[in-house]
Amino acid sequence: MYKINIYCVGNLKDREYVAMCDEYKKRISRFADLNIIQIKEKNELSNIEMIIESESRQILNKISPQDIVLFDVKGEEMSSEKFSKFLDKHFLQNSQINFVIGGSYGVSNYIKQNANKKISLSLMTFPHRLFRVMALEQIYRAFTILNNISYHK
Repeated sequence: MYKINIYCVGNLKDREYVAMCDEYKKRISRFADLNIIQIKEKNELSNIEMIIESESRQILNKISPQDIVLFDVKGEEMSSEKFSKFLDKHFLQNSQINFVIGGSYGVSNYIKQNANKKISLSLMTFPHRLFRVMALEQIYRAFTILNNISYHK
């Protein structure tokens, strides 16, 4: 079975978002083991660069940047079909994938420059809690496309 790790900065607090994430986690579990690893936000720091570096260091303590698929507004834009093909191709070579959703200020340039892949879900900006739901939904949608399950329209 495939393994998907999603490293994201911050904890979900709103029960509505937690419920939506739990629903997609349950749906994805038919296809892959899904782990969401929450990285502590560093809001107590006053300097934005220090926040970015501290949060990025926490991510890099867990995984190498070369093992990261970074969700980034400047990443490659993909349709749902193209994203499903990306996942399929990735899983032909690897049984695990590591997605990263940075904090409010993003991630360090080191992670951006060394990430294995950068993907943009949109040029628009979204709250992190909503983006997490959107990313899970797209992962689920990709699996339904790959498995010819009636969900994707």
